[in-house]
Amino acid sequence: MRPFIDRLEPAETDDCCFDYCLWTYDPLCDQENKLRSANLLYHSFEVAGISNRYCELVSAIRKRIGQFQTVFGIKQAGGDLFWEFYFYDYQRRHRHRSMTRVIEAFAPFARCSVQPNERLHYFMFSIDVDQALIAGERDLDEIHMYIGNPGSAVSSGICYSLTATDTRLENFYFFFDAKRHREDIVAKINCSAYYDPTHVKLEEILWPEMEGCRVIVVANKQGNDSVYFSRINVQQLIFFLKQMAYPDAIVSFIEERRHQFDHLLYDVGFDYRLRNGNLAILKSGYYGYF
Repeated sequence: MRPFIDRLEPAETDDCCFDYCLWTYDPLCDQENKLRSANLLYHSFEVAGISNRYCELVSAIRKRIGQFQTVFGIKQAGGDLFWEFYFYDYQRRHRHRSMTRVIEAFAPFARCSVQPNERLHYFMFSIDVDQALIAGERDLDEIHMYIGNPGSAVSSGICYSLTATDTRLENFYFFFDAKRHREDIVAKINCSAYYDPTHVKLEEILWPEMEGCRVIVVANKQGNDSVYFSRINVQQLIFFLKQMAYPDAIVSFIEERRHQFDHLLYDVGFDYRLRNGNLAILKSGYYGYF
């Protein structure tokens, strides 16, 4: 297999740019001599020392549902890297990028024990990807399904876990305009069983360094809360990765090529809760698309 550095995907001048909701935006500058977001994913595979079957899975998904239709999350918890792939189709019941089609793309890699109900009104779903799944050592035994939350004053979504035997409520997500909804963001963070403003400063969650991001998402999960900063620049991405102690190889890859990634905007986030009166960050992630 060729070295990763010889397999970098260059951006095309007419490439579409997407955030982690698969909403488009205009590139920040001309895309000539730039690199695609997908290179962040491929490089994380190399840093983790995992098999080429991950890249084969990416190719299989692209062939099944098209290019630039999949969002990836590169996650870290306890010093370990792992991945999650997200699939959107806002046509809901008239969707083309369905669970059924994506499961077919996964079929050469893992058997799926989940039987999706395509009559449900979902607009997105995600799949956790790890070594055991790719190696065929475990089934694709869980899909995270996202549906809308009508009646909310801001854009909102609900996530359910689907398995072969159960459907379980997981998370609520609320999307706020970072400038216009500042007071609502603060109120949402404060209204939680997992955060006490008398112990932890708000700036430990709403990082001042993320100033200028376009959207802030606050999520309520079963064991913690989460905050996401959407549409930040490459320098803010580098800052986030350093703060979250991602491997030096990941940080240096982006830092050394920031001029090739500065046409894009990025999305990052972390899970948190109070632990012994201090803020504990349980998991973090950064996102792109392929």
